[in-house]
Amino acid sequence: MRGPSRNSDQIIHNVLTRTRTIAMVGASPKWTRPSHFVMKYLQDKGYRVIPVNPAHPGLIINGEPTHPSLKHVCGPFQMVDIFRNSTAATDVVDDTLRVARRHGIDSVWMQLGVINKDAAQRAEDAGLDVIMDKCPKIEYARLFGDQKLTDIRS
Repeated sequence: MRGPSRNSDQIIHNVLTRTRTIAMVGASPKWTRPSHFVMKYLQDKGYRVIPVNPAHPGLIINGEPTHPSLKHVCGPFQMVDIFRNSTAATDVVDDTLRVARRHGIDSVWMQLGVINKDAAQRAEDAGLDVIMDKCPKIEYARLFGDQKLTDIRS
């Protein structure tokens, strides 16, 4: 791999700075789930977060309609945030690569505990930045100085 390594502060900062819209695969309508409050936090920081969850198509989560898959999302988004298990990341990356050019996707973010080196390598080989086993909420707070991490409902 050339340039900064995966998960470097430089890559994370660049992704968080250039991203305006995020498709969150595995978004949950339950406010107690991590995906729900990460979505809300990112929205509060100015990102548009599009929920993707085949179990809840059309359901409004934090003001956004849920889509059954990435191919059903209209309009551009730059990041795919994977809130699924490590094994499921393979299929999510495959779906991402199928729609990346159409939507302008330039990064894949695998949440805390989501580790799939093969999927990450395929995404990188396709030219996408990959962040793995990290949370954008935590990384945003760390890199941009927002230490308000304890109130999950705000």
